Amino acid sequence: MHIDGQCHCGQITFEAEIDPEAVSVCHCRDCQTLTGSPFRVTAICSAADVRLTAGTPKIYGKRGDNGRMRFQHFCADCGSPLFTSGEGDQADDWGVRWGSIRERDQLRPVRQIWCQSAAVWIDAVPLLPGRPGD
Repeated sequence: MHIDGQCHCGQITFEAEIDPEAVSVCHCRDCQTLTGSPFRVTAICSAADVRLTAGTPKIYGKRGDNGRMRFQHFCADCGSPLFTSGEGDQADDWGVRWGSIRERDQLRPVRQIWCQSAAVWIDAVPLLPGRPGD
């Protein structure tokens, strides 16, 4: 599936080819901290599948609880998370951050990882009262 997206301020834009069946929810503590949210959603792809069309992300690296290095690609101006990538034999293991994708309404996660770190109240969210706008 062809997608495109951008950071919140629009300084960085991109196009990518992804498999819509390779969208994951991650409940790890790093994703919680980096998003300020209980989880993060990512569309998995390879480095060759992503093409920047404007701007250059800043990159921050951190070793995760599994011991693997993950590089976070984000906009230095607005802070929007855009991509993740690995190193060594996982250098081609990229992910596009769901919130930066324009076609995100067409991408439904197919799996969850790091469920041991999931917020204890996550299952209650659909039961909370809600409204379409604020």
